[in-house]
Amino acid sequence: MQAEGVRRNPQAKTVNENASRRPLKADPGKSIRRRLAQGSPEGLTLNPVEWLHPADPVSWKRDGVQEGVFRNLRLGRYSTDACLNLQHCTLAQARDEVASFVRQSCDLNIRTVLIQHGRSNRADGVGNQLKSYLNEWLPLLDQVLAFHSAQPQHGGTGAIYVMLRKSDQARQDNWEKHQKRR
Repeated sequence: MQAEGVRRNPQAKTVNENASRRPLKADPGKSIRRRLAQGSPEGLTLNPVEWLHPADPVSWKRDGVQEGVFRNLRLGRYSTDACLNLQHCTLAQARDEVASFVRQSCDLNIRTVLIQHGRSNRADGVGNQLKSYLNEWLPLLDQVLAFHSAQPQHGGTGAIYVMLRKSDQARQDNWEKHQKRR
């Protein structure tokens, strides 16, 4: 039985279901039921957002971030120590990956990361959709200090530089280093 307006694609290849299945890794911390009960990670929602133009760069910084630091981020002068590629992720997967990636990067004392969301020529393309959601999600994460679209050699408007907060240990080390100079 077919729904109205839906028809079978005669060119679609049929796949042996048993051959394409991979064994699932049981991880009780990531069960669907538990994730739904907990809600969206870090307060990141999938509610509709205003979509950006595909060619527009994204840019944001928290109060207190110095202009020179933000300019260096914008110009790609900081080395990116980690990279996250979201180009083949669904919106829900991307949300989970971004929250986890930012948290792990902070735990590893990484200050600048690159998130690749992909580029789209159309306003309703997947890359533009991810860019629009990242523009909404990143300011909600406490660890994020600033972000800006990447330089052309790092992905241009298809990627975002993200500056993260220093960990408490890195802040303490920096304070001690500067105290020795006095």
